Amino acid sequence: MLRPAVLILLLGPLPAHADIWTFETPSENIQCMVGMEVGMSDIQCTIIERHGAPALPRPADCASDWGHSFLMLDRGPVQMLCEPLYRGRDGFHRADYGVTGTFGGFVCHSSQKGLECRNRDGHGFFLSRAVQTVF
Repeated sequence: MLRPAVLILLLGPLPAHADIWTFETPSENIQCMVGMEVGMSDIQCTIIERHGAPALPRPADCASDWGHSFLMLDRGPVQMLCEPLYRGRDGFHRADYGVTGTFGGFVCHSSQKGLECRNRDGHGFFLSRAVQTVF
């Protein structure tokens, strides 16, 4: 009978698995998922209720919700996603106001003014109900 270690060697290497963390602001209005695996990380944050113009103009081919979902890799500019908005508000860890978190290639700071996240290149976003910016 083969031992588990020998069986793994015979089957070949197993696929890499990403670690995923979730967090939300105390208002539950901004929710983020962070994915990390060897050599890369990404963060996607969604603001459920927002006012004002979106941070970037709506693309002509976007027929879904726009201005709510922001995606950033640990390097490079922020992307806004054209996708249906999920309005659920549960299942996320709380990032209290005043907390700064560093994970993968990101630093995020939660404050009463909003949530700001930056990557290693200095690109990032600021999200609040009143204002959303990409830099």
